[in-house]
Amino acid sequence: MFLIVSQYLIPKGFRGLTLFPFVFVKYRLDKENSVFMNHERIHLRQQLEMLFFPFFIWYFMEFLLRWMHYKKFDVAYRNISFEREAYAKEKDLHYLKNRSIWNFLKYIRLVAVF
Repeated sequence: MFLIVSQYLIPKGFRGLTLFPFVFVKYRLDKENSVFMNHERIHLRQQLEMLFFPFFIWYFMEFLLRWMHYKKFDVAYRNISFEREAYAKEKDLHYLKNRSIWNFLKYIRLVAVF
């Protein structure tokens, strides 16, 4: 993992962004925030197990479906399976030691878009 601090590379409204093998953080203090960094490490693992490119296709497609369903950006983002897993387990600093592969699948919620 390579950690880069930059206020300019992170989209507005976000504090971090993970693009395997890089973790970009907006604020230097977040480097020391173990819960925040664990959240980003969970995303690194998700991206690695999906071989990076398919992760972003899935992420984007799931976001679009959830945005159509919820009609709100932040609610759609929070309901992406990858984010649901990361938020649910970010406080468990030992989670990645015991996490099974493709565990984000447990966090998928089916929604009717139409």
